[in-house]
Amino acid sequence: MLDADMGEVSDHASARLLRLSEVQHRVGLGRSTIYRWMEDGKFPRPHSIGGYSVRWLESDIDGWIASKTLLDATS
Repeated sequence: MLDADMGEVSDHASARLLRLSEVQHRVGLGRSTIYRWMEDGKFPRPHSIGGYSVRWLESDIDGWIASKTLLDATS
């Protein structure tokens, strides 16, 4: 792990890593929509954990959900 990553990990010491299936369940979106929205900058990107494996930080997903809730509250 790189030193730059070490600071990020220590900031998220109690962070949980979520698989795509758990992210889909929490946000109610399908795989294609999640990846399309990531390309459009509308959804958080996952973090590589080695090889072809990626995981999303729970805090990133919770923050995205909260931002959508705030948008609904202001409408």
